[in-house]
This record gives sequence, structure tokens and C-alpha cells, in this order.
Amino acid sequence: MDEVEKKSHQILLDAFATEASDIHFLPRKKDTLVELRIHNHLYELDLLPQRFAERIVSHFKFLSGMDIGERRRPQNGAMEVTLQSRYVHLRLSTLPTSYNESLVIRLLPQKLDLLVTDLSIFSEATTQLMSLLNYENGLILLSGPTGSGKTTTLYTLLQAAKRKFNARVITLEDPVEKKNDAFLQMEINEKANVGYSDGFKAILRHDPDIIMIGEIRDIGTAKIAVRAALTGHLVFSTVHAFDTTGTIQRMIELGIPRYDLKEMLVGVIAQRLVTITCPTCGPVCKPQCPNRHHSKRTGIFEVLAGMALHEQLIDSKRKHRAAYKTLDDYQRQGVSLGYIPKSSLVSPRDNQHVQT
Repeated sequence: MDEVEKKSHQILLDAFATEASDIHFLPRKKDTLVELRIHNHLYELDLLPQRFAERIVSHFKFLSGMDIGERRRPQNGAMEVTLQSRYVHLRLSTLPTSYNESLVIRLLPQKLDLLVTDLSIFSEATTQLMSLLNYENGLILLSGPTGSGKTTTLYTLLQAAKRKFNARVITLEDPVEKKNDAFLQMEINEKANVGYSDGFKAILRHDPDIIMIGEIRDIGTAKIAVRAALTGHLVFSTVHAFDTTGTIQRMIELGIPRYDLKEMLVGVIAQRLVTITCPTCGPVCKPQCPNRHHSKRTGIFEVLAGMALHEQLIDSKRKHRAAYKTLDDYQRQGVSLGYIPKSSLVSPRDNQHVQT
């Protein structure tokens, strides 16, 4: 293993050990800054000489199937590695800049054993998520910013639905982020002229019970999701929006009529990840503390379903509607229980960055 391979592997190990979601290579005039995104914040990891950094970027491009000779256009790639005996999927993206290429690596640990109850310390939220799995058909939408845990939630719900119904689950993704032997996973391949429309037609012929469409990004994918739900399938997908009502508005903006949403939308989930501390011990739990097995971060979920969803779809401007618990409500509850420091209490809208 030469110097470039050793350094590349060490950067991946450092990122994995610190639970980083992304690695950023930022080219500058005289050097390249390497940063890690940890819990939605960027931290400096290293400064590399410019030429050495170029070799590392080329190394990652080669391993992920990119054209190492092409530096003028953005490229995307993917690869799989084993870090600390854990299987990790990497999604890579390059961007031409005034100082060489920038590279971002998204780390996607392949954890397949989560239960819905593991997603949040708030049992009310996980109970609401589980209740959505009582539907055998319809559309369930998830929204949230980059790094909010949408992918983890999506796969956990799919796994739970698979167990509940013993159903055939087929996913249509761009790209496949977490491989799971329990699902049939199809990846969009534009080079082979296999887009969402062609992929959707193919999976309908494969007798699915549950369909997951990785992301609703335009009118085409929105119509595909609606059509799948209206034909008797349980469909999961994600949408770029701040909260549950914003998700509904986004679907309407994409051209989906409100009457179609009333017909087949059964649940909307907005989520965030928040850092928590033990209310008894503080940042570090004592060995005998019952909270010692909790993750350092937990999901908070705004779930719009049932009567509250029905009333929102009928008249979004109606003043008196059925109540439901919002993201802000869960944050305030976390503060009152001692899990979330009051100093870190912010509006979910203040903690956003652009989805890539």
C-alpha cells in the first residue's frame, strides 16, 4: 500500500470513527483543506499539499468508477469499503473549481438491524410511525434536510412493513444507498437510458406489494408515486420540504391535484436529528445509568396523518384543525425532560442546508 492509499484509508477511518456523514476536500491556492461534517457541523481534519491531494482525489475517482482524466465536468461515483469490520457504502461527487477539483464523499454505513422504536427516544413519535404501517396501500412521504436521517427512517419503515405483511418490497433509487437482501432494489441508470419512468413500468410487472421511490424531485417522479399509490400499492418516498404542511404544498406545486392527495396520501413525516445528553449524568453516562445505551442523537418526527391530514387537505387555511405534535413541540419536550440543553433549542427552520 503506497502513501496515497494509506492516507486515503486513514481519512475514511477518521471519518467513520467520528460518525461523520461527509468528507469534504476543498482545494485552495496553495493546499487542500479536508473537513468532516459531524452532526451537521463542519470540522477541519487535515491540510494536504496540493499535489498530494490531487493524487488522493484521483485515487478515489478511480475506485468509484469515475473518469480520472475528466476534470472539467462534475462527476458522480460510488464504492464500498469495510471500516472497523463494518460495511460502508460511499457516494462520491466531484466539482470543478478555480483551484482543481473538489470532492465530497458521503458515508452510508449499512446498518440493517434497526427497529422503529430505535429511531427516537420519544415513544409517542415511534408509535405514530408504526401506526402508518397499518395501511396496505397509499402514499407515505418523508421530508427533512440533508443529514436528518431520512434514509435510515425510510429503510427501517420498509423493513418493518416487510415483516408485518410478509410483502414483496421493490425500491427504485438513484443511487441505491443501503443494500438490503430483503428487498429488490433497482438503480436508475441514465447511461443505459433507464430512468424513473422506465424503471417504474418494469417494477410494476414484477408484482410488488410495497414500492419505495427514492426521491420525488420533479413532476415526473411525483406522478409515478401517485400512480403507484392509486393502483393499490403502499408507496414510500421523500420530498424536499421543511415540515409536513410544506411537503403537501410541494406536491401541489409539482402539479399533483389536491383531490388526488386526498384520495391516496395516508401520512406525511418531517424529521430532524437532535443531539441529546443524559438528563441524569450529562454528556457521559455512568456505567449503571439506564440511558447509557441511547445514541448521542435521536430523531424527532412531525407526523401528519388521520383527521389532521384530512383537514389539512380539505382546507389548509382553516383556523381550527385537529392538533398534531410538531417538531418544535418535540424539541420543547426534550428540553423539559432534560435530554436537550435549553441553549441548543432552535427552530427546525434555522437548521437547514441544501440537499445535494
